[in-house]
Amino acid sequence: MNLLASMRYLVALSEHRHFGRAAEACHITQPALSNAMRTLEDEFKVVIVKRGRNYAGLTPEGERVLATAQRMLHEHNLLQQELESEAHRPRGGLRMGAVPTAIPVLARFAAILQAKHPGIVPRVLSLSSQELETGLETLSLDLALGYTERMSLRGTKLDAYAQYTEHYFLLRRADKPHGDSLQIGSPIRWADAARQPMALLTPEMHNRTIIDSAFVTAGAPIHPAFETNSIITLALSVVAGSVCSVMPGALVGTVRGYRELEALPLVEPDIRTPIGFMAQAGVRPSRAMEAALVLAQDGGWLRHAAAHSGLLMA
Repeated sequence: MNLLASMRYLVALSEHRHFGRAAEACHITQPALSNAMRTLEDEFKVVIVKRGRNYAGLTPEGERVLATAQRMLHEHNLLQQELESEAHRPRGGLRMGAVPTAIPVLARFAAILQAKHPGIVPRVLSLSSQELETGLETLSLDLALGYTERMSLRGTKLDAYAQYTEHYFLLRRADKPHGDSLQIGSPIRWADAARQPMALLTPEMHNRTIIDSAFVTAGAPIHPAFETNSIITLALSVVAGSVCSVMPGALVGTVRGYRELEALPLVEPDIRTPIGFMAQAGVRPSRAMEAALVLAQDGGWLRHAAAHSGLLMA
């Protein structure tokens, strides 16, 4: 039995929660995946997967085997990177995720990191806050960019690296197109913005929780006219439709090329949300991760991130 491969299949099964999808992700057949799970059970003399017509989760013993599998794969990846890397030339993959509203900043970070270290292969994923936290906990993610205010919600101890402070804008169509790009207009109160038909992210997104809370604080709770879990859909609903939206600066920066739009800073209340990188504390970093953490704390990078987020002062 190839123990490492079987452990990798177990981690995939836990992540996908479906035998067929896990097998496809591992590029093997579903019977081969099932046989690998039975072989693991024979090896450790315990039942790992709950039996049923469909995947029903892992047994308590299976959860313990899974935790060991995650650590084994993490250590295997570290060793592989150390053997392949040269001095000052890190090589290997780096799994990074961000909440959808921070994806534009993570995309810039990954591109700059890869340009500085061509041997690093970033993998950038758009994930919910809960998915980020689970990914860090299970070591399926190396680095997460999101709401550091949520760090205490899970039992896993995390290290945080502050990146920028997010501010919020009302994004709407302008009465007349501007010269060549979106314009930043005069501030508007949340209570006044609430009178507009609004497109927002779906309720399970943490960004939506922040926005709903701001409207309630302003004494103007709202019922959106349009909901989506897609950032692209949210932006295009304003471009092509008759709705407005509330977006953080990092997202507004991605639609600056639309001269028919304008963004008004939202005030009363003044909502500021700290965004930072998070990584599991106490876990030995890979060479690629070490390079990423150096960049994450670099003054030049932090100025770049601030210029493309927050109040968009660039």
